[in-house]
Amino acid sequence: MKQKNILKAALVAAFLTSHFSLLTSSAQTLNVSVGNVTDQYPAAQAGEMTYTGGTALTILGKTYQLADITKTFTDESSVKDNNVNVVYNGTGALVYVAGNVAQYVDVTVNGAHVSISQKNTDAVDGDEITYTLSGTTTDGSLALDGKYKCTVSLAGVSLTNPNGAAINITNKKRIQVSAKKNTENVLADGAGGSQKACLYSKGQIQLQGNGTLTVTGNTKHAIKSGDYITVKNLTLNITSAAGDGISCNKYFQMKSGTVTIKGVADDGIQCDLETDDDNTGETTDHEDENSGNVYLEGGTLNVTVTADAAKGVKSEGDMKVSDGDITITTTGGGVWDSEDVKTKASSCLSADGNMTISGSKLNLTSTGAGGKGINVDGKLTATGGTATIKTTGNAVVASNTGALSVVSSSQELDRYSSNYKSSPKGIKVDGAIQISDNAVISVTTSGAGGEGIESKNSITISGGQTTVVASDDAINASYNSSADSGDLTITGGYVYANSTGNDGLDANGNLYIKGGLVYAIGSGGAEKSIDANTEQQKKLYITGGTIIAVGDLESGSSISGGTCKYTTSWNGQQWYALYNGGTLVAAFKTPTKSSGGGWGAPGGPGGPGGPGGGGSQKLIVYTSSTPTINTGTTNTPMTVTGGTEHFDGVMNIGGTVAGATSSVTLSNYSSGGGW
Repeated sequence: MKQKNILKAALVAAFLTSHFSLLTSSAQTLNVSVGNVTDQYPAAQAGEMTYTGGTALTILGKTYQLADITKTFTDESSVKDNNVNVVYNGTGALVYVAGNVAQYVDVTVNGAHVSISQKNTDAVDGDEITYTLSGTTTDGSLALDGKYKCTVSLAGVSLTNPNGAAINITNKKRIQVSAKKNTENVLADGAGGSQKACLYSKGQIQLQGNGTLTVTGNTKHAIKSGDYITVKNLTLNITSAAGDGISCNKYFQMKSGTVTIKGVADDGIQCDLETDDDNTGETTDHEDENSGNVYLEGGTLNVTVTADAAKGVKSEGDMKVSDGDITITTTGGGVWDSEDVKTKASSCLSADGNMTISGSKLNLTSTGAGGKGINVDGKLTATGGTATIKTTGNAVVASNTGALSVVSSSQELDRYSSNYKSSPKGIKVDGAIQISDNAVISVTTSGAGGEGIESKNSITISGGQTTVVASDDAINASYNSSADSGDLTITGGYVYANSTGNDGLDANGNLYIKGGLVYAIGSGGAEKSIDANTEQQKKLYITGGTIIAVGDLESGSSISGGTCKYTTSWNGQQWYALYNGGTLVAAFKTPTKSSGGGWGAPGGPGGPGGPGGGGSQKLIVYTSSTPTINTGTTNTPMTVTGGTEHFDGVMNIGGTVAGATSSVTLSNYSSGGGW
């Protein structure tokens, strides 16, 4: 055997010697193969090849034992510097290494499982190595180790590892995972392994490229990073995962691209702090940031989660939504958290910190018991964008043993303390809510305890358009004894609050209306259109704006700065024109009315209303001067054309009114009234 190796070494040396002059005098490439790994040296780079002891050869700093070389040949192949090509071919893989980085990578191939350990010197720092993957295998992988930034380029690869991660990167530096333009790339792992994800990296992952990447995580997560994750341009499809679709630490940022996540057993996207003790908050350009924040800045995001208490997008820190088209659906029910001693349910967007919405188009739907559209532990600030939120589930409650059940009765729900129940809510915020500028929010809820917008602190609306139809309180500022708050303040914007089973506007502190246009509807009986907490000596203060209210106002309210009038003679599902001192302010449509008491949601123009009635409920109007109301007659109904529709077609501003010839008799409203 020793003699054979010596003879082989001599033959290789003779081959290289005979080809060296040809190689250096032409645009050829010297290929040196050791097993399935071929290093490629262009003639212009090969330089001097050094022999040692007749058994070793050194080219561009890499030393080969001649006995290990399985093949050498020259050709005219093009070699791209700093590139390593991995080509999967069924049960095997071939690896081609550019000569200028051959000395910096150690490659091992076992079937179609490729392991690469990367080391660097100053010679290639700042010009990172790119690992390009192509081909197909149902039993292969890429394992990558090192201490330097690099790129994994997906160039039409289908890679399945039945026993572990498809791509496992233990390099803790920034890794770009880029899908080449017009390529389809598929990654899948096997069930029952110990891997953290199908695509895993200890370091940062930048998901990018103009191609498509489809990932399936059969053991845990589909994609997991021990650091941050960003998405740009890429079309990413996560078809299923035994854990989260995407899981990361420090922060998550989506700049552009299209991300679709479904079939996951936990959250769609989850971002955690790396360590609670090292929370930096948001930093400039996210440099060295460890915040647990989620930044949704552009692109198209579609998330569907079905697990109980699962979140569409979850941040341990803040969540900032500034652009993009975002659609999230949750269908799972509630769970009992024995550690927190609390009932929890699903939510489309969930932030442990604060949330800001300054742009984007949001479509959030929750159908499971106790589900939320938006759930924020801190405060919510909305200044722009369009958010359409719908919840349809009932409430979920827990017994003292943690056994869960679903209740459809608000009276039954009231028997449970707060930690033992989770009610469906469009927006639920523990801190303050501020809605202003160009924010457009539309919320529809149903089911027991189905509140539209709730803050456990205070609510301030100074602009935008807020439309809420809810089975419980439409907009509710709950009392918070520690903050001594629960105030609800409206100074501007357009606000529609319609409750089919409780108060339209409800403040457990004081309620201030100082401006804007408000259309509030209470469900009747003891439930008011606009309700302040008189039980705690709080009060409703009206000092400005325009108000239309169906149902009474809070007893003992303070009304100044304008004129407040009412009538009990009004018809359901009919258009009315409101004038302020003779000037048309708006045309509005009333809810369905019958003799049963209470009413449903108004229909749009020409559409049917919800079930219910109104009895002799008051229709109250407030304007800065003298309000008057006109409507049509039986023979000549009032019609509205042109203008701008608000509140899903229930109100029109700036339109032309025809047929409003019948004047409604109004009486002066007494703030001391009520039931």
